[in-house]
Formats: sequence, structure tokens, C-alpha cells
Amino acid sequence: MATRYDEPNRAARAANAVIRWLAEMGVSIAGTRALRVRGRKSGKPRAVVINLLTVDGVDYLVSPRGNTQWARNVRAAGVVETGPRWRRRRARVSEVADAAKPELLRRYLDRWYWQVKEYVAGLTPDSTEEQFRAAAPTIPVFALAEADAIR
Repeated sequence: MATRYDEPNRAARAANAVIRWLAEMGVSIAGTRALRVRGRKSGKPRAVVINLLTVDGVDYLVSPRGNTQWARNVRAAGVVETGPRWRRRRARVSEVADAAKPELLRRYLDRWYWQVKEYVAGLTPDSTEEQFRAAAPTIPVFALAEADAIR
């Protein structure tokens, strides 16, 4: 995994905090969801707002900013919770192989390019297959499995 990480500025962090609060209250803005994951160092629950991509009935987490803190926590924990506070869904996560990412990234950008265009490794919805393959190692993508699958 490449270590690209486009850290959000103060304004982006403030906006994300508001949108996360709304998502935790059950208000989704353009497909946003609240994500909770155990911190890899502290062990404490960490919350962020994400765009949940669904393709062929499978939900995916995409970290367009790269190897973010939440992506590292997800990788370490292997389990996440998504959704509002009163209806969280627990899911097991597995990282998607780089070879499978281009189509998922294209679909993600088709839906949320307007929101992530500043920090998605220079990709656009019209990028070539080669450009998507080149950027794939720098953008973590995780597939979610149903809670019943957690043992």
C-alpha cells in the first residue's frame, strides 16, 4: 500500500464534524454514513463520515484521501460499525485487491467526484483505465461483510 495521505485542512475537518454529527443523527447528505472503528493505538471508538458505495449488493468503504487514520484503523480492527447511533450495523471488512479497484473507483467518482475532486489522486470519472490502475495502490478500498459473518 502506498502511503499517500491528503490531510484535511481546518475548514474540511470542521465541515466533516458537522456532517458526521448529522450522519450519526440519521441525516444522510448525498449518501454519507457515520463510520465507527476502534482506534489501533488507543482502542477507543473513533468516528468519521464516509460515502458508502454499494455495487451489486456489496458495500464498500473508499478512502479517497489515501492512507488516512480511519483507513489504518479499519485495516487494524477488521470490524466497523456504520449508520446512525440507534441503528448501527456491524460489519467485517476486507481490503480490496488493487486489481479490483479501478471499476469501484470509477463508480465512486461517478457519484461523488464533485465532493472529492481535490484529493482523489488526480483522477476524474473520465480517467483512463491505466490512470485508475496507477492510482489504485494509493486509495484504500474495503468491502463490508454482513454482521452475521462476524465470529
